[in-house]
Amino acid sequence: MKLHLSTTHAVRLGALALVATLAGCAPLSTRDLPADPVADNWPADATAAVSERGQTAVELHWRDYFINPGLQQAIAQALANNPDYRMALLRVEEARAAYSIQRADQFPTIGVGGSGGRSRVPGDLNFSGNSVVTSQYEAYAGLSNWELDLWGRVRNLKDSALQEYLATDAAQRAVRITLIANVANAWLGLRELDERIALANQTIATREESYRIFKRRHDVGATSLLELTQVETLLIQARALGTQLEQARTAQAHALAVLLGETRVEFPTLNEPSSTDSKIFAPLRVGLPSDLLTDRPDIIAAEHRLEGANANIKAARAAFFPTISLTGNFGTASAELDNLFKGGSRAWAFMPSISLPIFDAGRRRANLDLAEVRSDLAVANYEKTIQTAFREVADALSARQWLTQQVANMEASVDAQTRRARLAQLRYDSGASAYLEVLDAQRDLLEAQQLLVQARRSLLSTHVSLYASLGGGASTEAPDISPTTPTTGNMPGSSSAPAAATTTSSGAVSTSGNTTE
Repeated sequence: MKLHLSTTHAVRLGALALVATLAGCAPLSTRDLPADPVADNWPADATAAVSERGQTAVELHWRDYFINPGLQQAIAQALANNPDYRMALLRVEEARAAYSIQRADQFPTIGVGGSGGRSRVPGDLNFSGNSVVTSQYEAYAGLSNWELDLWGRVRNLKDSALQEYLATDAAQRAVRITLIANVANAWLGLRELDERIALANQTIATREESYRIFKRRHDVGATSLLELTQVETLLIQARALGTQLEQARTAQAHALAVLLGETRVEFPTLNEPSSTDSKIFAPLRVGLPSDLLTDRPDIIAAEHRLEGANANIKAARAAFFPTISLTGNFGTASAELDNLFKGGSRAWAFMPSISLPIFDAGRRRANLDLAEVRSDLAVANYEKTIQTAFREVADALSARQWLTQQVANMEASVDAQTRRARLAQLRYDSGASAYLEVLDAQRDLLEAQQLLVQARRSLLSTHVSLYASLGGGASTEAPDISPTTPTTGNMPGSSSAPAAATTTSSGAVSTSGNTTE
């Protein structure tokens, strides 16, 4: 049902709308946020790894936390070229534009226009019996179908779009942290394989020399064929391990190249031994579990989406009230073009309208039910995100605590296996034992050395996981690149920060300025 009211009823319509607003409308309250499922302290098995030194993760820029130059270079190139991160930045721009469009619906659309025309009416179609030629010219400015947002429907839709934009921006920061963590772990994995390959090559060289000696001794009859075969078997095993590690390194290099956004990147072999965490990472203060609510971008994104769902509920409720729209124009009109802007040609029109569906087959009720269900889903997602964040931090702390002990045990095991291999060789040289004892000792020593390198890398990865799970660097700076200008290059990567966003007085969002990473 739609009614067109004359201008004499405009004041009455406004008064009636005001009275209805004050007397007949129940407040459209938003749902409260759920109680945060966060413990007061970290689990007992993780408290030993909690450090109070350094800065909190959210305040620590990744360049200040990852202090190794090679790792910094890899992360910078990934932030400049990774397509997943670039898409995340573009989604922020998309949400920003959608919010600007929704915000514009709060304001009237005002425009200017003009029209003119001539028409001829035959005599048999008018009362005079003679043909008539008429002219009409208009020039006007006016607004078109502007909804008076008395019940907050348009305002709440704007708030929902704003929350979606803020959630998308927080999600982009979560993608950024995840990318940094993935690059750091891939880089550490490459270092691990380089060190394991170096150990394997040393073992291969040693066993090749042993095989050469035993081959010569067998040729002169000083040793048995069995001992020569045992030495050859150990050499083949070492070569097989070296081949396996080289294949694993190639696959790891390919994975790191994908993260860096490159198809052809050569990663030179890192010949330096394993570094301690103090040479790769800066000290990190863990803080309290409640800090996650303000530090983790994924929790912030879930909270914004929950608030946006509540705004959608209020907009769906407002749809049950009448829609009041205004249309009008003011200008000049004349039958002659020469008289269009002369005195007495002023013309105006004002056409308010009110509409309220009487029967819609339950559409509005179903729309409200849908908004409420989506709000409940947002609540569940918010709680799950908090619990997941708490678990990830607790896992990282617990892993760091136990892996520290595991590395110490592995180092003691390598020392013991080294002594065992040396003593077995001495026993064999003195004729007190068979060479099989030496072979077993050397085999166990190589396995212990490989396990130690793997344990050290796992320990270093816990530092990366802890930084990421605590929301590392989420509030330190704007994104590193412009989403519309991807950069290219090889391993020496470069990156640039995006333009800073500003909001004009009319609500449009613009960008200005560039910075360099």
